[in-house]
Amino acid sequence: MSDHLKSGSDLRIAIIGAGTMGNGIAQICALAGLPVTLVDISTSALERGLATLSGNLERQVKKGLIGEADKQAALARIQSDTHYAVLAGASLVIEAATENLDLKRQILGRIDEAVEPGTLVASNTSSLSISELASALSNPERFIGLHFFNPVPVMTLVEVIRGLQTSDTTHARALEFAEHIGKTAVSVRNSPGFVVNRVLCPMINEAIFVLQEGLASAQDIDIGMQLGCNHPIGPLALADLIGLDTLLAILETFHRDFGDPKYRPATLLKEMVAAGYLGRKSGRGFHVHA
Repeated sequence: MSDHLKSGSDLRIAIIGAGTMGNGIAQICALAGLPVTLVDISTSALERGLATLSGNLERQVKKGLIGEADKQAALARIQSDTHYAVLAGASLVIEAATENLDLKRQILGRIDEAVEPGTLVASNTSSLSISELASALSNPERFIGLHFFNPVPVMTLVEVIRGLQTSDTTHARALEFAEHIGKTAVSVRNSPGFVVNRVLCPMINEAIFVLQEGLASAQDIDIGMQLGCNHPIGPLALADLIGLDTLLAILETFHRDFGDPKYRPATLLKEMVAAGYLGRKSGRGFHVHA
């Protein structure tokens, strides 16, 4: 396998998906001095992602977290394209598409056809099996999970998930990458939801059951968990931030893969997703967002 990831200056990152997670990962990589190529299915999707990224950088400038020169340098490091052929020069490709197994496998197959033999490939999946996703690649030893948390520029954690086939070299280089972009990495074994979401999502689901049963309002449930458990954000507000559709997909994965009824999604969650109440990204979830 190539030594691409041994030197930070040699890193060339490609990200598939310009949505919330993809543009966030692109932002932190560019700020860390790495050239980034952002790939999505359409020019309009790329334009939306880049506009969000630019706006996030501007907010960092206004808060004094970075300088204007840092912002401009980061934006200059980011290219965008709709063709997978641009992946040929990448040392690490991160898939950051919607949490759908078939879609991710399709994308990984296209990545596999486009990249060089030594390129590392990662998925930002929050719940799907790394071992199962790896089967879409001709060389599953170079595949690993890199689970970033939303919002990516703010949250410092990355879960590094080894599949059954992941090599020690791939794991070591993934840890080096996380360190280079200023994240704290924890290594976890492949299992539905890994560690953080395995604990977090059932807790949020229970808060939704509490709301569904009329025990308290959404606001009071959130205040209770903030002041009673010292959480920085309430579980229902956090669900809105994550996206109710994403939360539902994770819980459905748990329910299917563990076969345990304790992971069944609350009926209210399913109804809200069906109604298009997805949280912050739609303007309405358990709370209303301007």
